[in-house]
Amino acid sequence: MTLQLFLIFAAALFSVGLYGALSQQSIVMIMMGLELMVNGIIVGAAAFWYFVSPTVADGQVLVLVAVTAMAVEMAVGFAVTTAIFRKRDVDMTDMAADLKG
Repeated sequence: MTLQLFLIFAAALFSVGLYGALSQQSIVMIMMGLELMVNGIIVGAAAFWYFVSPTVADGQVLVLVAVTAMAVEMAVGFAVTTAIFRKRDVDMTDMAADLKG
């Protein structure tokens, strides 16, 4: 596969995630869209680093750190969403408007 195909795949992932994040009202669906967007960025970065310098592992290590940070971020986000749902029975973004700070 070429770099262009990987970048098209990354752009498609990002676009689907952006559509999902902007068109949904459920907090979980918005978070899933954000996760797809981050995955698209990670795929694009990994492909770029692989094709620019395949012998150096710096880019691969950075992608691994980004995937780990994304997993932790999503776990914390889902924990907060679950806590909000249990406390107030809120699962839509419109209902959680009073949480602004």
